[in-house]
Amino acid sequence: MTSREVGAALRQARHMLTERGEVPGGLIDELVARSWRRCMESGLAPVGRLGEAPHLSAAELGRSAERQHELIANARPVMEYLFTQTRNSGSMVILADDRGMLLQALGDANFLTRAERVALAPGSSWNERYRGTNAIGTALAEGTPVVVHGAEHYLERNGFLTCAAAPITSPDGRLLGVLDISGEHRSRHPHTFGLVRGAAQMIENRLFDARHGAGVRLRFHPLAEGIGTVAEGVAALSEDGWIVGANQTGLSLLGLVSADLGATPLSRIFELRIGDLIDWASSRPGQPLLVDRVNGGRLFVRIDPGRRPLSPARANTAFAKPKDVLSILDTGDKSMHSAIDRARRVSGKSISLLLQGESGVGKEVFARAIHESGPRNAKPFVAVNCAALPETLIEAELFGYAPGAFTGARREGMPGRLREAHGGTLFLDEIGDMPLAVQGRLLRVLQERQVTPLGGGKPANVDFALICATHRKLKAEMGAGRFREDLLIEEAAPGRGIVLSVEVTAAFANYRWPGNLRQLVNALRTACAMLDEDEGCIAWRHLPDDLMEDLRSQTTRPAPIEISTIENLRDLSDSMIGQTVRTAGGNISEAARRLGISRNTLYRRLRRGNPAQPKSLGRAG
Repeated sequence: MTSREVGAALRQARHMLTERGEVPGGLIDELVARSWRRCMESGLAPVGRLGEAPHLSAAELGRSAERQHELIANARPVMEYLFTQTRNSGSMVILADDRGMLLQALGDANFLTRAERVALAPGSSWNERYRGTNAIGTALAEGTPVVVHGAEHYLERNGFLTCAAAPITSPDGRLLGVLDISGEHRSRHPHTFGLVRGAAQMIENRLFDARHGAGVRLRFHPLAEGIGTVAEGVAALSEDGWIVGANQTGLSLLGLVSADLGATPLSRIFELRIGDLIDWASSRPGQPLLVDRVNGGRLFVRIDPGRRPLSPARANTAFAKPKDVLSILDTGDKSMHSAIDRARRVSGKSISLLLQGESGVGKEVFARAIHESGPRNAKPFVAVNCAALPETLIEAELFGYAPGAFTGARREGMPGRLREAHGGTLFLDEIGDMPLAVQGRLLRVLQERQVTPLGGGKPANVDFALICATHRKLKAEMGAGRFREDLLIEEAAPGRGIVLSVEVTAAFANYRWPGNLRQLVNALRTACAMLDEDEGCIAWRHLPDDLMEDLRSQTTRPAPIEISTIENLRDLSDSMIGQTVRTAGGNISEAARRLGISRNTLYRRLRRGNPAQPKSLGRAG
């Protein structure tokens, strides 16, 4: 399409939005479509007279500039450099604050005159609510770099512009403002977007150095050559080894968000002592070190000790791994130490934990310690005592309910404890007292990672770590039919190449696997989590305690089973599924019941194992 045809299509799309309340798919970018909808909801019209928009007087602009002194001081040299790169292109470089108020502008005189006619000048607000879709306001609303070209502007009077903007974030994660390049739409250049993003990164790095130049800083990148460039990640460390500042690239490379700053120790990110890095820097100045990340992957890292350099001895003391709550509980008792070690190995993995012990021994205290020492510690810890809730209320308490779902329900409904635990940890105390019907609903939530409130409503996605506790002997409860054997079991697959010991192989072969496929896979995943880095063979000590007790008496010794890849484990699972379907005479419902999975899951697994398989498989019931 020619630029004229594109402009006509965009004007038609905008007309359809204002007339019909919808934007035809494929005509405009989804980001622009979201912005248009926000503009319409704010009461803006694409054509006609504009409403009143904020505009600062010269004195007010001066006071605003004083408040934004740090941002302007670090942005101005970059703006001047950027202007030299775009001079005589009929464009301008603009700095706006976090509300969209224009603070500074540099540009070609002929374009500045035209820009002033649409209030594209210092003192004017280009927030979306006043100026419609535009790069400055839309970058603020979306929190991401944005290009808005020609007729993509919501207000037709701004259609002569092409704009590219990128947010500027402070080292502590706060949004400070926006850097923008605006020009006449016919002079659009494809490199402008990259220029403005790179310039915004330069400003963020200058802000970082201004704030943290006296302290210890890390510079890192996946490539050694990337350190020292505008693309590097940078992070500032406190004297006790916590990450207190970073640029946006640094947050991304470390897998963090701004809320993690000040709440994340370096030891949670990198497998190294800071003193080792200082030693390396002393012996090989300027040469970065390749460092392993705790959660996998590697980065080249260089340390800048700042104006208050640390000696290696002082650094190892200052940056010693801080004690977490589980460490505080580890007071020397051998059984407690073993339990803590197992908890640490599965923390952060999608493995449900069961704590067993008499009432009063501190199961909830231990569960809280696991949560507070793990990667979800900044999110909620939601505790539910299943024994303390009447059977008629436990379902509503856990799953929530829609408005008016039952007599006595809150008018506004209730989200439920499972949704409250989203992102964090759900602790179900006295799980053995949970009614069987509720256990079935909970199992479905664990399988599908969605919860539907009582009384109907849209299913909500949930993601939480699950810790359960009970004083009951669950083996006896299962035998009596009061507890589901498959409740605490999830389908998963380990990703490491390992083998089973001869003894464990024999025990696995003879075990009846009451939880079927999910129990087998979960046992393998849990055992993999218990392996040390240099171990490649699953032995008795790597198995869950309750499973190990059941297996100990079996002595047949077939050859070891190799579990070298996820695909091989899937082959094992698919073989078990196929055998169960054949044993059930092709009855899908019966096979799903025996396997302990839903019919939909069974259909999906059968289709995965044989892509050519038709949707109708065997007998439904």
